[in-house]
Amino acid sequence: VICMPAGAPISKVEATKAYGAQVVLVPGVYDDAAREAERLQKEEGYTFAHPFNDPFVIAGQGTIGLEILEQLPEVEQVVVASGVAFAVKQLKPACRVIGVQAAGAPSMYLSLHAGEPTELSGVATIADGIAVKRPGGLTFALCKEYVDEVVTVTEDEIASAILALMEEQKTVAEGAGATSVAACMFGKVETAGRKTVCLVSGGNVDVTTLSRIITKGLSKAGRLVELTTKVADKPGSLLRMLQVVSDSGANIISVNHNREDKDSDVGACIVTMVLETRDSRHAEALQLELLSKGYLMR
Repeated sequence: VICMPAGAPISKVEATKAYGAQVVLVPGVYDDAAREAERLQKEEGYTFAHPFNDPFVIAGQGTIGLEILEQLPEVEQVVVASGVAFAVKQLKPACRVIGVQAAGAPSMYLSLHAGEPTELSGVATIADGIAVKRPGGLTFALCKEYVDEVVTVTEDEIASAILALMEEQKTVAEGAGATSVAACMFGKVETAGRKTVCLVSGGNVDVTTLSRIITKGLSKAGRLVELTTKVADKPGSLLRMLQVVSDSGANIISVNHNREDKDSDVGACIVTMVLETRDSRHAEALQLELLSKGYLMR
């Protein structure tokens, strides 16, 4: 019997059922599902298996640390958390271990700063696998002793990491699984001159969710931009502006031309465009080109 938050990815729910489990969907987040699991355990006499705050689970995660050190003995820094941290520090104490959390669910980050497990009032992140309000006592103790630092990453940064893994490594990672890469991509972890390993874990992400994540990742990278400007309400005005966009090499995904906008002048129309660009510099160059031609950005 597996208790999950009601908002868990459909792919994760269906895969769990396919393994023969009875899935109980609980309104709320992980902590609410955990409380329901504990209630059922007491009521039905089940054996309770905690997903992370359990010595056997932690030991299982530690085997990943053994693999890292076996395959890459020269590693100087590992971006992970508790179980792996324990194994790495036992065998190579000089190796730095960095934990990563989503900024929308920073329970371990805040707990370590507070010096004791702290419960958040709420969590909100695409990294549902680590959306925990309160860290476990075992994991907190291990992180306090063996993790050198815990950093946080934003939703946009997580989305960018998922996109980068797909494009560059052909690897599909869920939000929680990509946080380590996000931390390194956006300078949350110092990697210059350090042989660094990022642990990427979990690919349970819905296709619909993945589509939105890709869009967010493209926007963060400056490869998908929305621009709004004004053009004269005269024949050919829109065409001339779109020619500037075309000449820049940007690809037009959609155009909304509105002459009834309450903010537009009597003789002008509001034009909103969604464009594909190469990167942030390309998008900025296009905006400068439009400005130079008299098109003011809104």
